[in-house]
Amino acid sequence: MTRTRPAVLLAASLLLLTTTAGTTVSAASTTCADPVFTTSDPNGGWSVGGYYVHNNMWNQAEAGPQTLYACSHDDWYVESTQPGTTSVKTYPNVHKDINDLDGAPLSDYSTITSTFAGRGPGTGIYNVAYDIWLNGVGQGPGVTELMVWTENHHQVPAGDVVTTYTAGGVTYDVWHDDGYLAFVARSTQFSGSIDIKAMIDWAVGRGYVPPDPTVNQIGYGIEFCSTNGAPARFTVTGFSVTMT
Repeated sequence: MTRTRPAVLLAASLLLLTTTAGTTVSAASTTCADPVFTTSDPNGGWSVGGYYVHNNMWNQAEAGPQTLYACSHDDWYVESTQPGTTSVKTYPNVHKDINDLDGAPLSDYSTITSTFAGRGPGTGIYNVAYDIWLNGVGQGPGVTELMVWTENHHQVPAGDVVTTYTAGGVTYDVWHDDGYLAFVARSTQFSGSIDIKAMIDWAVGRGYVPPDPTVNQIGYGIEFCSTNGAPARFTVTGFSVTMT
């Protein structure tokens, strides 16, 4: 499958249905009992605390309804109903823009780390993932999309497995395609932390990412392909990015 993505929206990577059964999990109960922001707008979002919580129904032509409910940047959830097809429909997420998306060179930072806590519904086709944009955001010459999948339910990234990467006790299969790199955790991680700078440095050292790229955006959310036509919930209960 192929697709195009508007550069003004966060984009989800190309994903395919696998024949391997995934692990079914129950969605966590949200702690956001009294949302201060709600939107069903396909491009609706909320700026709060230096982050942006984004409904991001970027593939509107194929997407079903989706509503985002937020109490803060690290306490929100979405209710999504997506048909039983394999194309990516939405990527509701929270993200941090660096210098209004102009970015800053990787060499400006000694540390780029992030913590996360969130989980999908355990039904349908989706993955929960970081989406990190280097040398720009969206489509364009030299832009690299680097993803870190923390939960996977019946999906496969674009490209091919080229190697593995291990950090913090987690082993990732590394998938590579032109302008795209995905670290896919072999075990589900509902919460934890990642060293983003170490991952980018590693990818640069192996030629998957150009030297000293700009870091433009760091996001975390869920790529919904299908909920089997029934409402499903994705819940975020923690997220932070530290850049020094």
